[in-house]
Amino acid sequence: MSRVCQITGKAVMGGNSVSHSNIKTKRKFYPNLQTKKFYIPEEDKYITIKVSAQGIRTINKKGISACLKEARKKGFLMK
Repeated sequence: MSRVCQITGKAVMGGNSVSHSNIKTKRKFYPNLQTKKFYIPEEDKYITIKVSAQGIRTINKKGISACLKEARKKGFLMK
């Protein structure tokens, strides 16, 4: 599975490493992804999703049910 947050859609970004002599080489910036289990009380089950640290904060603020509904609508979550 690719390195994409299933809640926020954050993915790998490209950029440059810049040395002291200003030589630029390509590099990747990876999102801070965690594999977490969340309990959904409406469905009375646990789900495991790959979520970024920002996604965890969003879930804590809005609630898991609202975030899942929004992620499915945007197409980030396949279920």
